[in-house]
Amino acid sequence: MNTRTKILLAALNATWMAAMGQVSFGQPQKINDHWKFALEDKQEAKEPAFSDADWQDVNVPHDWSVKGQLSPSLASCTGYLPGGIGWYRKNLNVPAAKKGEKVYLYFEGVYNRSEVFINGHSLGKRPNGYVSFSYDATPYINFGGNNTIAVRVDHSQSADSRWYTGSGIYRDVYVVYANPVHINQWGVYTYPEVKGTAGTLNVEVEIENGLAKKAGVTVLNELVDKNGRVVAKSSQKLSVVANAKDKVATKLSVSSPQLWSIDTPNLYTLKTTVLQDGKKIDATTTQTGFRTFTFDPDKGFALNGKWMKMKGVCLHHDAGVLGSAVPEEVWKTRLQTLKTIGVNAIRTSHNPQSPVFYELCDELGILVLNEAYDEWEYPKRKWITGWNKGIPGFQGSYDIFADWAEKDLEDMVRRDRNHLSVWGWSIGNEVDYPNDPYSHPVLDGGKDGFGQPAYGGDKKDAPEALRLGGIAKRLVNVVKKFDKSRPTTAGLAGVAMSNETEYPFLIDVTGYNYTESKYVTDHKKYPKRVIYGSETVHDLEPWLAVKNNEHIFGQFIWTGIDYLGESGAWPSRGFYSGLVDFAGQIKPRGYFRQSLWSDKPMAYIGTYPTPQNEKQPSKDAWDIWNYQDGESIRVVAYTNAAKARLELNGKQVGEIKPYDEKTGIIVWDVPYKAGKLEVIGLDASGKEVSRYAITSSKQPAAMVIKQKGIVINKDKGVAQVLLQVVDENGVPVMLSDNEVTCTVSGPGTLLGLEAGNNSDMTDYTDNVQRVLHGHILAYIQATGQPGTVTVKFTSPWLKPVETTITVK
Repeated sequence: MNTRTKILLAALNATWMAAMGQVSFGQPQKINDHWKFALEDKQEAKEPAFSDADWQDVNVPHDWSVKGQLSPSLASCTGYLPGGIGWYRKNLNVPAAKKGEKVYLYFEGVYNRSEVFINGHSLGKRPNGYVSFSYDATPYINFGGNNTIAVRVDHSQSADSRWYTGSGIYRDVYVVYANPVHINQWGVYTYPEVKGTAGTLNVEVEIENGLAKKAGVTVLNELVDKNGRVVAKSSQKLSVVANAKDKVATKLSVSSPQLWSIDTPNLYTLKTTVLQDGKKIDATTTQTGFRTFTFDPDKGFALNGKWMKMKGVCLHHDAGVLGSAVPEEVWKTRLQTLKTIGVNAIRTSHNPQSPVFYELCDELGILVLNEAYDEWEYPKRKWITGWNKGIPGFQGSYDIFADWAEKDLEDMVRRDRNHLSVWGWSIGNEVDYPNDPYSHPVLDGGKDGFGQPAYGGDKKDAPEALRLGGIAKRLVNVVKKFDKSRPTTAGLAGVAMSNETEYPFLIDVTGYNYTESKYVTDHKKYPKRVIYGSETVHDLEPWLAVKNNEHIFGQFIWTGIDYLGESGAWPSRGFYSGLVDFAGQIKPRGYFRQSLWSDKPMAYIGTYPTPQNEKQPSKDAWDIWNYQDGESIRVVAYTNAAKARLELNGKQVGEIKPYDEKTGIIVWDVPYKAGKLEVIGLDASGKEVSRYAITSSKQPAAMVIKQKGIVINKDKGVAQVLLQVVDENGVPVMLSDNEVTCTVSGPGTLLGLEAGNNSDMTDYTDNVQRVLHGHILAYIQATGQPGTVTVKFTSPWLKPVETTITVK
């Protein structure tokens, strides 16, 4: 076997193991290809005889909203993109040999209010658009023949969220074939304990018996390290009564286990096999390992006994032009970029993410706060004509909360509880938003303790904030039932109001949104409370409130990456406060954050015309060096060096300046002269530790592609091709906004072009787009066949460029 074949088989095996671990039973097979789709509501579409010949051919994951027409007549909260009602249909051939087995359909996520049919029979409805779910389709399966899957998706309440949600079957779909006696869905539960040099992996395995008679099985668990060596195993017998579930529990001991951490994310694999009469009837793999979390009201948070700060960001689930159907490769690149900035924690705001997201955080060493809800029993304001502008709407998910809240939370916890990266379960974000919807007499007092607008004083006709306690108690009980190893938490918008209720006293760890002013006073008032910044702005002060207070264990900045929705007044695609833009490129504020968070030496310079009155140097200065000769320009350096020197065309400009502890930014004002501007970071002794340069550019002349030798998997692998406009000397032209056309030939297709421009409301899903800051990103997806994909970029007056992608 040659090396290339070995690599491909390893990749395929990794994909299979991920599917096994996520679905957790039977033989899961992706059925993402060859679906039919129509954005219309036809009830007869559930019937096998219905003709879908004129429907659109699509592959899932599929988000119809992002492909829709942006319009100022639509809601700003979801990025001026449409919702609607859509239907999906697919033919599924089930071999006759499968008769006697169970057949399940497993959906990672459908937004939203979905109903699934097989051969005209309804399997069930799932209104929550973020949770994963499955249905037993066995009673209606035509074994040895064709079966028609139909899915109705009702996103007619298009403004049902404060951010962009997407619409449709936007995550993977599986058919699962299983023995009637099998591991229950998400039925393997592991959690580690480490004491000294000894590690114990607690394992529970739940078995479902779908037979009308008792079933005796043997459950074998084998723990395998990264080298493929079995380091611990156990075997247990279990008898499960007819049409019931039962479970076994065991402890696997490992001497001196390799711990999972931010810097060394060591992982183990648990292989679980179910035997009946000596024959294997089911098996799954679970990615797991060893690490410890410690939360203390005085010292904060410790990972594996080491006290540390969580340097976190909040993330929504879209990726610009891709909408909510985000491929694994894109998430991996984005998470790697955030980690280079110094990010070590993510908050999934404000809903469960796709399964692959957590797998990547496990692999890369990023802590995850897993969040369930943004609203509970009443709706929040949804802005229609611009963020916090005009008259809001009140569509939402509140109407399903009473019937589905506990079930949805249970499924989130059970699906994600094996991920080492997940440190806690958030039961809500800003559900205590003052007067949105809850109110309390304390709102008639001062503003202290309210990081968000309070919308006036106490409103007697509004729901009472005291209701929060009863709901929180129910949700906390659900979490504790299904996970013994992690704390519950929530992001509080109105701490002063919530402190008058049971709510913050029922959760284990309390998140404060934009309320740094209460960190010290509440620590004194509630000495047993563990506090962190669950949502903060990008400014230096909130970080210093974490850094300088031992008891505050971290912050989660709003936000890590620009996202669609929560838009300003038209034109605005989304919320533009990210460290990283829609195209995955680091913004100036990302480099500023890197200067605060990264352990590696770094430096960056940005510029802008010298202002007359500036209270604070900008953290949003782009690295542009093109102005009028002699114009006074403010140069700002973001660096973690002790001091810095500025050079223009090789000569020092101004004096060497020390790091400014008050602003985190070093500033020079210099007259503009074309050439090379460079900052050199120096340590305390004057030794160079970092360097960053920008150069004046001439007119755009050509385009260059930054990556070489791109290789992707033929099974829908995705390449991310970054194009940069340059001048005749190859210098990037940051001021360029040239229109670029992208053409693709070979076994690949263009998913879209993303420049990261928040105010460009043209169609990003076609093959023509303007660059921003001289660059644009093309997403190219393999279509299923091996070969070579040729990607060519052209633009008026610029020299064209092309590259090839190898598809294996």
